[in-house]
Amino acid sequence: MGKRPVTVRMARWSAEHPWRAIALWVVFVAVCFVGGNAAGTVEATAQDDAIGEAGQAYVMIEDGKFAEEPAVDNVLITAPSGKLSMERATTAAKDAAKALGTVTGVASVGEPIPARDGSALLVPITMAGDPDTASDRVEPLRAATASVQAAHPDLRIEEVGGPSIGKALDDTLGKDFQKAEILSLPVTLAILIIAFGALIAAGIPVLLALTSVAAAMGLSTLASHLVPMGDATSSVILLIGMAVGVDYSLFYVRREREERARGKGHVDAVEIAAETSGHAVVVSGTAVIIAMAGLFLAGDSTFSSLATGSILVVAVAVIGSLTVLPAILAKLGRWVDRPRVPLLWRLTARRSGEPGRVWRKILAPALKKPAVTLVVSVLALLALAGPAIGMKLRFPGIEDLPRTTPAMQAYDRLTAAYPSNGTNHIVAVTAPATSADAVKAALASLARGTEGNRLFAPLEATGPDIDQSASKTVTVLNLATPFATRSDEATDSLHELRQTLVPAALDGIPGVKYAVAGGVAENEDYAAHIWKTLPIVAGFVLVLTFLVMAWTFRSVVVALTSIGLNLLSAAAAYGLLVLVFQNTWAEGLLGFTSTGAIVTWLPLFLFVVLFGLSMDYHVFVVSRIREAVGRGVPTREAVADGIVGSAGVVSSAAIVMVAVFSIFATLSTIDMKQLGIGLAAAILLDATIIRAVVLPSLMTLLGAANWWAPRFMRPRGRHALHGSSPSPAPSPSSSPAPSPSSSPATELAGTR
Repeated sequence: MGKRPVTVRMARWSAEHPWRAIALWVVFVAVCFVGGNAAGTVEATAQDDAIGEAGQAYVMIEDGKFAEEPAVDNVLITAPSGKLSMERATTAAKDAAKALGTVTGVASVGEPIPARDGSALLVPITMAGDPDTASDRVEPLRAATASVQAAHPDLRIEEVGGPSIGKALDDTLGKDFQKAEILSLPVTLAILIIAFGALIAAGIPVLLALTSVAAAMGLSTLASHLVPMGDATSSVILLIGMAVGVDYSLFYVRREREERARGKGHVDAVEIAAETSGHAVVVSGTAVIIAMAGLFLAGDSTFSSLATGSILVVAVAVIGSLTVLPAILAKLGRWVDRPRVPLLWRLTARRSGEPGRVWRKILAPALKKPAVTLVVSVLALLALAGPAIGMKLRFPGIEDLPRTTPAMQAYDRLTAAYPSNGTNHIVAVTAPATSADAVKAALASLARGTEGNRLFAPLEATGPDIDQSASKTVTVLNLATPFATRSDEATDSLHELRQTLVPAALDGIPGVKYAVAGGVAENEDYAAHIWKTLPIVAGFVLVLTFLVMAWTFRSVVVALTSIGLNLLSAAAAYGLLVLVFQNTWAEGLLGFTSTGAIVTWLPLFLFVVLFGLSMDYHVFVVSRIREAVGRGVPTREAVADGIVGSAGVVSSAAIVMVAVFSIFATLSTIDMKQLGIGLAAAILLDATIIRAVVLPSLMTLLGAANWWAPRFMRPRGRHALHGSSPSPAPSPSSSPAPSPSSSPATELAGTR
């Protein structure tokens, strides 16, 4: 007998030494979490985020070593309705200056600035201390402003500015993350209780997922010292960790219960689960890690951070499913089915014979008329994918943040009265110090030349906003446009700056280099970056996934069809995203305002996540089909047995994934909504249409050709269950595979 697979040896050791395995896992999670928090997080700098011309501009500014400007907030005074009384507004401004001038952390209060149209009065407030943490110190300013508002009820007096908006955004995102955490746990647990009918069996997958997320959170902070962490990394770790942690546990727990239902001992049942489901978990986890690793090729700190977090949580979940999970199952034994939820347990038992019959009816068209079923289903998915051809990419701007907070409502009034506080272009110029005066004069002339141009906002009374570094080698011009960041007019103003105004103004100045940044420029440059890197990342993911699948199943055909089906589900998800979010029909249903585009980073990230996660189901289902073929079952029957036998666990896992992802669709920000809908839709399509219609019809059509491989890939002698293509017709007695999946009735009978 050959050497046992490492998954079996690890599971056997854990099952025979459960307390050691559990203790080691607890220590591992604790060390990762505590050590990560102690090490702190390193965030990305301008050098890390330098994408396109906008990135070059920010690097120029950082290299200029400008004196750090203090944070500035504002008190905005407007009329609740009708025309503003400037006399009353001036009195309120004086009271505001007096009240805020005594607040701790306020360095100075500036003179009131009236709006050009007389609709508002603005009192600037310069804050002391670190400007990066100013949002943490705005509460006393808000309180002082509220007292002034109470003294002048006939006016609208609001605190608004960068720190106030930052505080409001932090509060919103914090509540969102907390909401996702609070909702995902009970929803996941409820689904698992319904699936298992027992509390302990339902709690085990959640426990593994939570501990995996905790360990990965700590490891990601440690990894940030090598790969700087982005803002969304923690959310993605939670999202991916809950999905794969529950999936891997489900695969393992269900198979272990099946083997116990056949009369196997606790340790033997764990060992067989490790050899079958454990192997599927390793292959699935490897596929996810490979897919996420493709993000490193994007050359972008945001994607690198997301890739690092995702890879860590998947790797931890795989390790947990191979080590602590067998230990827990072996220690619990039949207690895994306690305490039983009476009604749910009886309902599960009552439905025990139904899943096979139901799924065989669902599969009937694919098995009886595979060619017709395949053509119709593929055409339907391609039709759903069609809108993706018109996909537009844009960064969400400040105008896309939820308007439910007073800070954002005040911001809208601020930008309406003072357009220069809205969307800004940043022109960064480097030149020898001897050319500093010429550069400054050229930029001032450029700014004045935009007066009267509808694409640019009028200059403030103080003149062009130009700053120069102490070394006189870097000069920066801020130029406002009255249009929203994602608008066509704002884009036109950027193109006019880059292609005409800036080159014309600086032409002839020796040694000059320039770049234009700002929100509009970031949006344009990042979209171009995504379209450029997407084929590279996709190619990497496709090639490596093909190699893993081909070697795992020892079949070139299985590898090719796996890739094709995943591409089909990803394309359909793209099309659905465009249908929902580039249009307005779903705004009321999902609670968002359409930006007319998809968030710039989403298509690339969505592709790798979907390609990785969808492999969970594909590997598990094809492994079951492979088991049946390995026993000599004809292809048509093997396809039916494999899909029906895996229906319960795959359906439960898919429902959990869809539920968790859908929670993210309820969050406030448009990027999280799009991410949640995209992932939920793709998993739903993959677990239903792909698995129940496209896959069975395709494999039935291909027949024995499913397992074709070149000679060098073919196994020699007795092959491992998941490691090679089958012999033409091995006898059941010679196959090392465990017996096929038991029916739910057998499983339940064996656990009572």
